[in-house]
Amino acid sequence: MGIVQTSWILGLLGGVLLGISSALLLATHGRIAGISGIFGHVLHPDTADRAWRIAYVLGLCAAGVTASLAMPQAVTSSPRALPLVAVAGLLVGFGTRMGGGCTSGHGVCGLGRTSGRSLIAVMTFMATGALSAWLAGMR
Repeated sequence: MGIVQTSWILGLLGGVLLGISSALLLATHGRIAGISGIFGHVLHPDTADRAWRIAYVLGLCAAGVTASLAMPQAVTSSPRALPLVAVAGLLVGFGTRMGGGCTSGHGVCGLGRTSGRSLIAVMTFMATGALSAWLAGMR
């Protein structure tokens, strides 16, 4: 089976693992698995609970390394230039601060907790993403 034929299985497995990890973080630490908040507090000087945050971020990095070693054909580089990707990343970071959280925090955790604020945020993310994809396809 090729990577295209198994990609839906990998996506399903990734989604299940993400759901389990976010539920476990909430159950064991009472924390939301929003990556921008987790990472942002790692960098904040007066964070008391830095250890689990560092472990979470390192786990994300380890998962990426493991995936690239296990299935190198599934991990590709960006078709865009690095400066453009860096600017896009900064804009996403700015947007997560404006929106009070990132897509993982609102989409995975907020919707799971039936947060109305997260529903509005996710609808905004999806509409903006669809519009951006449509505009990018017009050129």
